[in-house]
Amino acid sequence: MSPADSGEVQTVVAARRLREARSVFIGVGRPSTAAILCRMVHNPELVLVYESGTIGAKPHRIPLSIGDGELAETADAVVSVPEMFNYWIGPGRIEVAFLGAAQIDRHANLNSTVIGDYDNPKTRLPGAGGAPEIAASCGEVVVVAPHSPRTFVEKLDFVTTVGHGSTAVITDLGVLEPDADSRELTLVQTHEGVSIDQVKEATGWDLAVADEVAVTEPPTDGELSALRELVSR
Repeated sequence: MSPADSGEVQTVVAARRLREARSVFIGVGRPSTAAILCRMVHNPELVLVYESGTIGAKPHRIPLSIGDGELAETADAVVSVPEMFNYWIGPGRIEVAFLGAAQIDRHANLNSTVIGDYDNPKTRLPGAGGAPEIAASCGEVVVVAPHSPRTFVEKLDFVTTVGHGSTAVITDLGVLEPDADSRELTLVQTHEGVSIDQVKEATGWDLAVADEVAVTEPPTDGELSALRELVSR
């Protein structure tokens, strides 16, 4: 089997984060892939909750969107979006949430609104969706994002979501967690073959580094074969 690429390692690490979780709130993209992989390999009882209102979805392939018909067909229940946020998200009934963003700063604040000036932006992004409420109310918030100076910036162009609820940021280079006192993101883990200097160079601020930085255990053959089977469906 060929070695895992950086994106596959990131997905596997995100999936491992859910091994002991009861429920996870997800959208589409890599977070969805990681959650499905976790159900396949680590935690078959994991309840997948998609922002379209499907609770307990059991997709056998990566959904094309949050409105993918397989999510509703395989779900234990389908609720309205207002009910999702008022009954499930707001009261803290979802244990873990995966979020993404175009920009993230040293305190895990997120921007998914605009790149550039708000009134005359270079790029208009999808917007907040429910991210602010999710970050404030879910028990654990994990950000999944590519690691580059474009994403990890000194100052956000717009603060969409406050990072007070984030417990980890999983990238294609390693894992960052907030310091217990300063709440500043700190490098605690690098993926195999990635140096601390590489991670610092890919970060738009002077990244804090833990006294001891762990190295990610490489994906097992079981994890990697399951992931590759999933993405090929």
